[in-house]
Amino acid sequence: MLAVQSGDEKAFDELIRRKTAPLLQTVIRIIRDREEARDVVQVVFLRVWEKRQSFDCRWSPNTWIFKIAVNLAIDHVRRRRTREQALRPLGSHLRSLHRPGTRSIADLEDREVGDILERLSADLTEKQRLVFLLAGVERLGSEEVGQIVGCKASTVRNHLFAARKHLRQALARRYPEYAPVDKEVSGDGGSR
Repeated sequence: MLAVQSGDEKAFDELIRRKTAPLLQTVIRIIRDREEARDVVQVVFLRVWEKRQSFDCRWSPNTWIFKIAVNLAIDHVRRRRTREQALRPLGSHLRSLHRPGTRSIADLEDREVGDILERLSADLTEKQRLVFLLAGVERLGSEEVGQIVGCKASTVRNHLFAARKHLRQALARRYPEYAPVDKEVSGDGGSR
């Protein structure tokens, strides 16, 4: 990052090579659209290059870049909601024109899982949702997630606990066929 900060384009190319996949994964989970996520990640790298002089060495480069990505993804989702509200009548008309049978089974399964997660996470706060994505899915540490979302590591752990609890309960209540079965030790001491 120090080389990038000094304007080294080869170092910047290396940064892009290393960080594109994990950033894309996170942004896709926030935005829920692969193509839009790719656009956002491109903007992330433009922003990194433009703001490289303001990078503070006390931060981890990973934390700084993820913070930029998360903020841009959240902004994108907010703008999209506004656009969708304005275009809702047009969207329902276009959906009525879609012919059934043009999607693959894999597309339908991905969409079903995404729809279930969307419904289950609807009641999470924005921070709980971000913390769940960054700590629970991307496996970033509590300190790093705290720096990205702007809270203490202990608060990150609290948000993650609350998000997991909510998602587990909501899954069991609304989709019991997908809920994990608690494996309790049977009365026979666990022997077969």
